[in-house]
Formats: sequence, structure tokens, C-alpha cells
Amino acid sequence: MGDWSRAHICQCLNRLLTLRGNSTVTIAQEQRKSGEQFVESVLSLAHKLCQLGLCRGQIVAICAFNSDSYLEWLLAVAYIGGIIAPLNYRWSLEESKVALEVIRPAMIVTDECCTWLSDLRNGTMFCPRWHVSVGFHYSTSNGIQECERLSINLQSIKYCWAPDNVVIICFTSGSTGKPKGVAISHASLIMQSLAKIAIVGYAEDDVYLHTAPLCHIGGISSCISMLMVGGCHVLIPKFEVKMALKAIEENHVTSFITVPAMLASLVSTMRNNKSRNLVESVKKILNGGGSLSLQLVEDSVRCFHRAKLLSAYGMTETCSSLTFITVYDPAINNRHLKKIRGTVSNSVHPIGGICVGKPAPHVELLVIKEELSHVGRIMTRGLHVMIGYWGQISGLEIDSSGDWFDTGDSGHIDAHGNLWLVGRRNCRIKSGGENVYPEEVEVVLSQHPGILAVVVIGLPDAHLGEMVVACVQIRDNWIWTDLNVGELQSNMERHLSTGMLKEFCRHKSLTGSLSVSLFFHSPSPCSKQIRKLKSLWFKIPRAFMIWRKPFPLTSTGKVKRDQVKAEAISHLQPFFSNL
Repeated sequence: MGDWSRAHICQCLNRLLTLRGNSTVTIAQEQRKSGEQFVESVLSLAHKLCQLGLCRGQIVAICAFNSDSYLEWLLAVAYIGGIIAPLNYRWSLEESKVALEVIRPAMIVTDECCTWLSDLRNGTMFCPRWHVSVGFHYSTSNGIQECERLSINLQSIKYCWAPDNVVIICFTSGSTGKPKGVAISHASLIMQSLAKIAIVGYAEDDVYLHTAPLCHIGGISSCISMLMVGGCHVLIPKFEVKMALKAIEENHVTSFITVPAMLASLVSTMRNNKSRNLVESVKKILNGGGSLSLQLVEDSVRCFHRAKLLSAYGMTETCSSLTFITVYDPAINNRHLKKIRGTVSNSVHPIGGICVGKPAPHVELLVIKEELSHVGRIMTRGLHVMIGYWGQISGLEIDSSGDWFDTGDSGHIDAHGNLWLVGRRNCRIKSGGENVYPEEVEVVLSQHPGILAVVVIGLPDAHLGEMVVACVQIRDNWIWTDLNVGELQSNMERHLSTGMLKEFCRHKSLTGSLSVSLFFHSPSPCSKQIRKLKSLWFKIPRAFMIWRKPFPLTSTGKVKRDQVKAEAISHLQPFFSNL
């Protein structure tokens, strides 16, 4: 069958043209395009790029807000066998410079969000051959020209592939270091899209709101899913809560993806405005980028009461989601929040970790246990795994003999096939010879009604090597008694202290060992057992730091732990209590 049996993301064009020709496929501000108009725009742009001289395998970097033109560029570059490299519009000059030096694109596409464009033109960083405006215009030595329109038919839809089937270089979020360019194939994106279609339930009648930026793998993979099923895309430049809610109301949005910070903003705004008419249309919400607290789940279900709420675990290197878990389904849970509370509260395993669900059908998972531990390295293999980090492997070749890809995370798989995520290995804290995963401690502390947000870090300690420290934001109307002892009498029921939070952690059995539960069943514990028990509280923070401003986040809502740690060290003395 030749090349046509190979995966290609432009295989969605045929469906859009034949099944959605006269139906609206994109809505961007006041502009709407039908399937036929959208496909025509993609092919016209691809034709013009060929005329310009862009060749198969060349890289086109794009730094822009979400728009219908952004989607067209993604497909047009892929159509002619080019490689698209989305850049984060929030990046600084230095971050952008690093990325451009790695990928060295032949062309860069920008809009008004590109703040470092003048530096690019002045030659202070790598300068591509062409600079293009995202709105179908490009700069040449002859000035500005506009793309032509082509008459199209099914026979004209002929596309090609870049070497090694690379279609996109997507940069990691950089939550644990500098972003790296991940080379992803057509097959990876197609497999990921099919998984989302099957598990989330994306369909032709969906109206999908692009809440996530198209420079991140979550936004890209869900976008390709919606293109494949032929749904309608509603595009806002970037996530802004009032703009998003307006788009949901006006366009009867049925599905979108979030990270916890986005969902919290939506819920908070809706509750403050007491809006009930904005959420009837929403049927599917997919969360990524972090776990959802019990309170946020309950609030979300009250606001989006007709929506199925799912959460996914994955990473850029695996082309987005590896596992999925249904947090709430109105068809099953019948809108009873008691069932949600039972499901979420029981999702803390005795061994530790957070349940992130079962792997997608195309994903193989393996946990290689560490010595003397119940948890181990989470490994995966399959078509979803990246080709490699661009610029760090020769010829972008990867061993396809069946080797497993190390996700960098630790966890375990239970008897039902659910993956339990414990945390990132490069973030774990070594305290007194024991491994402490910050995510584990954060899950427990976030259950306290007085804590709004928490980030756990390890700080140097002469005796332990590293000391577990919790940086906490407390909720309004709660008092930190260690610092405000005089206010205790005015609000006795809403106060927190180091001792209280430590006791809360003990009550939640934050020990990291099954021996503790055995101890509590001992009829008469001896002093030796008591000493052993005290040694098992190694996961409980030794100190708590009150954090009075928002935690630094990446554009996908992940905490920048290195930045939190640096700030904590610089403010060590004035903020620690009861060291």
C-alpha cells in the first residue's frame, strides 16, 4: 500500500472536507470557518510554503497565541513534510534563545505575543531565513505577500513525511530544569488521539474550547483528537477565566481540558458570580498536570454537574497521557457527592501514592521495584514514546528493539492494574537515609481544611542530609498561631500551627511504612516499638513556612520547585517556625 498506510496527522483533512464541509469547524473571535474553508486554508498555505522554498524536513518554529491560523500552520507544515516547533509565548529572551539554538528553524512564525522579536531581528540570537506573520502573511526580500486560495478536491490531498516521521518538536514544561525539545512522530500523535477519543469520548458533535496553549503537548494532542473526529474548535488567544466562561456560554462548549489551577479559577469565578446558566452544555472535562483535591472535585461537580470529569497522567516524552481515571461520571455516580468523597478519599494507597488510573489501550507500563522498597521506576514502551530529544541524539534514532522508556517517576501497580504515582525521582528528598517524595506529603497536607496550597521541598540539614519542609498557603479567615498567638481567642476554631499540622500528618498515617499500622494493633507496645514508630515519621515535615504569595508555576500549572526552594533558602530565618 506504500506511504498511505503510514500515520499522518493530515489524514483528518479528508474527514473535515467530506463530513464537515458545510459545518462550522473553527470559531475564533468573530470568525467562523466551515470544514471546506478550513481545509482550503491549510492546502493554500501548504502550497505557498512550497513556492517559497520550504523543504521537507525543515523546521518551522511558531510563537503565537491560540487561533484558527495556528491550527492551519500546524497542518500545513506537516502536509509538506516539514516539522513544526511550537515555542512558549511566555518564555523570556534567554529561554527562547536556548530553544532556537537547539532547533535552528528555517522559518519562524509569530504574532503580537512575541516580545523578543526585536532582539531576533537585531541579530542577538539565531536568525532563521524567513520570518512570517501568523495571519497568512510572510516577509521576503520583495516585501509582504498574501497566500493564494486554491480550488481543492479529494485527489489534491497528498502529503509527505519528514525524515524519521518526525512531525513536531514539543518542548517540556521545564518544571525540573531547562525545557528540552521532544521529537514526536505522526504515529505517536495518532495513537494518543485515538486513546482520547475512546476514553474521554470525543465525538463529531463536540464543541471543544482550547483552554490549553497549543505550545504544550496536552493542548496539541487534544487538538489533533478533535480534528480527527471532526468536532468544532473554539479558540481564545489564551486562558483567561472570564473570556473562557464567555466562550462556553456563547458557543455551548461541550468539552475542554484543564490543569488544577485553571479548574479552580473557573469554579471560583462561577461561584462568586452565582452563575448557573453557563455550564449546562459541558459534558467532558479532562484534567492533567496534577491531581485534583477533594474540595476542587466537589466544587467542580457542583458547577459542571452534567460533565464527566477525568484526570490523566503523562508527559511530553510520551506524547501526553499514559493513564486515565474517571473521577466523576454523572451517568454512574448519579450526582451523589458522597460517592465522590468515598472514591477520592480512598485513593491514597497504604504503600503511598496517588491513583492515576489504568493505562490507555496502546500503552505498556512496567514498574521496576527498587531494592527494599514497595515502589519502583515507572517504565513504558510503545508507539507513543518520543523519537528522542532533538539535538541530543545522533540522527534522531532510537532503539526500537523493545527497550523501555524511563519516565523518571516512581510508583507501583495494584492488583487491579491501576497505576499509583508516588512522585518524581529527581524531586525526592533524602532525609535520614529515607526517600521522601514531595507529592505524597502534599496530598496529605492539602486535605487539611485550613490549607489552600502546599509545596514540599528538601532543605540542607547537617544531621539528616535534607530536612522535609512544607511551604503552605493558608486559607482566608485562618490564623497561623505560631506567628499570631494574640489572635487565638478571637477565632479558636480556625487556627493552625506547626504542632497541629504534624499531628494531622500522623493522624493520616504519613509514615511510608506498613509497620505503623501493625504497631497500632499491638496490645502493649514496648519502648523499643515506640522508638521505632517515631523513626517512621520521616515523611512529616520538620518545619512549616508560611507562603504569602502565589507559588511560581509553569504555563501548564506545574510548580517550579527549584524556584520555591531557592526562595525558601533565601528567606529561611524570618519564615521558619518551630525548627
